[in-house]
Amino acid sequence: MKLGIVGLPNVGKSTLFNAITAAGADAANYPFCTIEPNVGVVAVPDDRLYKLGALYNTKKIVHTTIEFVDIAGLVKGASRGEGLGNKFLSHIREVDAIVHVVRCFDEADIIHVEGSVDPIRDIETINLELILADMDTLTKKIDKTKTAAKGGDRKYFDELEILQKIYAGLEQGTPLRRIELSEQERDYAETLFMLSGKKVIYVANTDENETEDNAYVKKLKEYAAQEESETVVLCARLEAEIASLPQEERAEFMEAMGLVTSGLDKLVTSSYKLLGLMSYLTAGEKETRAWTIPVGTKAPQAAGKIHTDFEKGFIRAEIIDYDTLLECGSFHAAKEKGKVRSEGKDYVMREGDVVLFRFNV
Repeated sequence: MKLGIVGLPNVGKSTLFNAITAAGADAANYPFCTIEPNVGVVAVPDDRLYKLGALYNTKKIVHTTIEFVDIAGLVKGASRGEGLGNKFLSHIREVDAIVHVVRCFDEADIIHVEGSVDPIRDIETINLELILADMDTLTKKIDKTKTAAKGGDRKYFDELEILQKIYAGLEQGTPLRRIELSEQERDYAETLFMLSGKKVIYVANTDENETEDNAYVKKLKEYAAQEESETVVLCARLEAEIASLPQEERAEFMEAMGLVTSGLDKLVTSSYKLLGLMSYLTAGEKETRAWTIPVGTKAPQAAGKIHTDFEKGFIRAEIIDYDTLLECGSFHAAKEKGKVRSEGKDYVMREGDVVLFRFNV
């Protein structure tokens, strides 16, 4: 999974990026990987792996990962090349979803680029840049489709109708994700890789003394709900402070601050929900591991996530849910009690399934 962090200057975007990548590296015992100065790969926190690892006396724990990209260069006029312009836009095109950091606190010492705090205005500033870039892309696509339609193929006339419908919506200032389209039209729109069609998680960055919903946060949540986007409320500065602490001190500090979950945990939960993802688990002496798959994936395709040979030669999946396995104390004990299910090719995987795949080579 690849998430791009965007936001106007001085909203806490880079502070959040630094905090979650540091937290992901230390908390999950996964080596922080810097691909570029603004890209970090972090392990998805999952305590289940450690408990399973203890049960199996596992030599190696492997977390699923998320790649976070701190996308710089967003200013008014980015769609026309201002700031980092095209580089910024190309980075967004590559991500699965956007993490949009929005300032939801007042502080005189931190100057807002627009001179005042207004979450909805800030969101729409970024939306406008994405919309303008999409309109430019769509204009070229429409011209090519018109040329192709001269050959008389009905397919191009149908495509042209959808393209013009999308363009009209963008022209009204509506991001693609909020334009009303039929299921068939939406499927086609996804092939266009439009920037304003990306799913969004809004991060309400609050003051460390005001992590509950303030007036700014409430406005942001109302806006996000209209487009069925996720909202995460946190304090980036506080997250950075937590990430700077030794692992053994973090839980105590969070408890003292009244925090139940970390910003990384919140973002992971929201991103999985937004993108329709889930995890299943495999365990053994050599390795215990989490695997990320789309919700609704059937057993053979889940097996293929491990290796294509597993999917090709799939026979069955021996499955037990995580909690039941822990209660039984071992896979063998669970099998003796009849708690391990044998599932075939039509089985739809569930969150937290612990699986042993049987296959022919």
